Amino acid sequence: MSASNIHEDQKYIDGLAQNNSFVIRAIYDKFAPKVIGYVCKNSGDREQAEDLVQEVLLVIYDQAKTKNLQLTCPFDAYFFLLCKRKWLNILKKSSLQEVTINEEIVSANEPVQEPVLETETFATRQSLYEHMFQKIGDVCKELLTKSFELDSMEEVAKALNVTYGYARKKKSLCIGKLTKMIQESPVYQNLKT
Repeated sequence: MSASNIHEDQKYIDGLAQNNSFVIRAIYDKFAPKVIGYVCKNSGDREQAEDLVQEVLLVIYDQAKTKNLQLTCPFDAYFFLLCKRKWLNILKKSSLQEVTINEEIVSANEPVQEPVLETETFATRQSLYEHMFQKIGDVCKELLTKSFELDSMEEVAKALNVTYGYARKKKSLCIGKLTKMIQESPVYQNLKT
């Protein structure tokens, strides 16, 4: 993506990624009130809205750190649409009987759809990975966690008090098991389509 396609509001993404408290405060002051108002008008309360804002900011932070998120639309439209969609999914899951949705026009900019979809897909993948990681068993979890934390498999083997050959073989088996579990998940199948 060329630098000319990157929106000037990229500063908010960069500030989040750098954990810049000034930028984070600006996001809360400038963009959160719109989300809070929307949630409160649509079967929610202030506490739920604040939780939603935090969850969405964490997803954006994760994507900015791991995928180098490049914003091609106004942050306001991107952030609001992510929050709105997440809130609608929460309402759908909780199957509230009387849900009143007061629609607002997010933005006339079509480019907001693509980054929102990318972020939602990223969040779904992260959630799927974390869910399956918790299911793979304690030995695999410990081995994979150590291999993420340490620089070499020699260090992993030493930390776990196992041989280097065992650590390498077990890591390969654990990754294979985790991959298979993820690929067999209905969530993964939905992501592919």
